[in-house]
Amino acid sequence: MPIDIEITHLLKKYGDVTAVENLDLQVKQGEMMGLIGPDGAGKTTTLRILCGLLRADDGDCLVGGRDVKKELTTIRGLIGYMPQRFSLYPDLTVTENLRFFADLFCVPKSERETRLERLLQFSKLGPFSKRRASALSGGMKQKLALSCTLIHTPRVLLLDEPTTGVDPVSRREFWDILKELKEQGVTILVTTPYMDEAERCDRIAFIHKGRILAVETPIDIPGLYTRVLYELKCENFVHAARLLEGQNDIESVQIFGDRVHISGFDEGKILSVVKKSMKDNGLEQYSLSKITANIEDVFVDLMR
Repeated sequence: MPIDIEITHLLKKYGDVTAVENLDLQVKQGEMMGLIGPDGAGKTTTLRILCGLLRADDGDCLVGGRDVKKELTTIRGLIGYMPQRFSLYPDLTVTENLRFFADLFCVPKSERETRLERLLQFSKLGPFSKRRASALSGGMKQKLALSCTLIHTPRVLLLDEPTTGVDPVSRREFWDILKELKEQGVTILVTTPYMDEAERCDRIAFIHKGRILAVETPIDIPGLYTRVLYELKCENFVHAARLLEGQNDIESVQIFGDRVHISGFDEGKILSVVKKSMKDNGLEQYSLSKITANIEDVFVDLMR
């Protein structure tokens, strides 16, 4: 399958701080790739280099087979970039914003109204076409931002945490739109802090301190976990987690919501340590079950 995004040995520094270091990544044509990592991992920097907003200190980036350094004007016609804070014009209506971006991307007048109507229908913003952007909900603003990004029919979409701060229903609707775009052959590279969103991607790339730690399909990610994993449920789970941290034969203790994930290499020793620690501290009302690692467990393990 052809490669739409190819990054090789990418390096970017801000003074003494290395934002991206020797990063390699390939995204296939028509694939949805999730790029996940903590704040400061290099996600936004990578996207900005791909769309030409930043220059890399070293390495190569190809989009649609074209070199970002040499063919930026052509590449800008191939990509749609939606940053974390997309600059909609609050005093313009939904339709006026779309028309403005159509002008910005030099969309032919003969195609403009057809594309506009299709995007309004696609994003379900048709009934709100005359509403000012400032009066839209957070979810509607994000759908309008995506529609403006799509007005020139890009081949590649670069989306930087597009649903951060959006309500769960709007998040789900937004990802349904992305699924439809993928089915139409659009290549998508999206960053997200939400693990449930990452699971909807074809593949997930874990990035930490500017480096790619692993790239895998959601179904195969649990196989990257190298230890035995248990889930502890009890009333005072925070206290229980503190008791188990640093204990011999326990490699990691992580709180997930109201539960504690405990890992190690020896199943018997984990059970023995947990049983003794809970009993010695009067926390005998608990349940402990062996579980399969989720995306977040794997990411924490890779970062270690």
